[in-house]
Amino acid sequence: MLAIANQKGGVGKTTTAINLGTALAAIGERVLIIDLDPQGNASTGLGIDRRNRRVSTYDVLIGEAPLRQATVATAVPRLSIAPSTLDLSGLELELGQARDRAFRLRTAIAPLNAGKFAGAGDFTYVLVDCPPSLNLLTVNAMAAAHAILVPLQCEFFALEGLSQLLQTVEQVKTTLNPELSIHGIVLTMFDARNNLANQVVADVREFMGRKVYDTIIPRNVRVSEAPSYGKPVLVYDLKCVGSEAYLRLATEIIQREKELRAS
Repeated sequence: MLAIANQKGGVGKTTTAINLGTALAAIGERVLIIDLDPQGNASTGLGIDRRNRRVSTYDVLIGEAPLRQATVATAVPRLSIAPSTLDLSGLELELGQARDRAFRLRTAIAPLNAGKFAGAGDFTYVLVDCPPSLNLLTVNAMAAAHAILVPLQCEFFALEGLSQLLQTVEQVKTTLNPELSIHGIVLTMFDARNNLANQVVADVREFMGRKVYDTIIPRNVRVSEAPSYGKPVLVYDLKCVGSEAYLRLATEIIQREKELRAS
């Protein structure tokens, strides 16, 4: 289970969740995306109409529905999603000081890990799309995941935000989830014509070393257009550079998973 997290907005978390999930499904993996962003953009971007989100991740986290009841199939073969609604934005207030408030998602996915989930054996990857803040929803994702995937926009303040996120990961690791690790950092919205973007890539690779994936996601119009049609870019335009990059990223993640399990 990978939590796709970064407290900065507009860095490509949801775009990565949608298109990485689709790319993994396209090469034979069975994928579940858990939408934990109250804006619900991952759900919309996969064509799940708001009127059809009768059971959402909000219902799951407050304990009114099991995860399997919230999970719906998408138009992409082998890709399912547990959609979100705006109700999630009030979750922190509703849970208040509940002792298990940071472990609601971990509890919800336990049947999946135990193989008691309808079709649980079919999910080889679970991706959690986190909101753009280090709030209770993101903490729930970090407490439940085995690793974090960090989308990082190739811009001036990229490293500044990254250090804050790394501190949060360490705190969660110490207090809630000792197994948590950084799976990798994916550089997004890269424009090769921009000298600053090239400098950011060099700086992040120097700072984080092997944690940075080789694949870089380029700035691409087709990637930006696809969500307005309720489609991942791989369905919208399989041949564009954005689609090819996400397929490379999916392959790299699978390879890294094999290396981690072997070590």
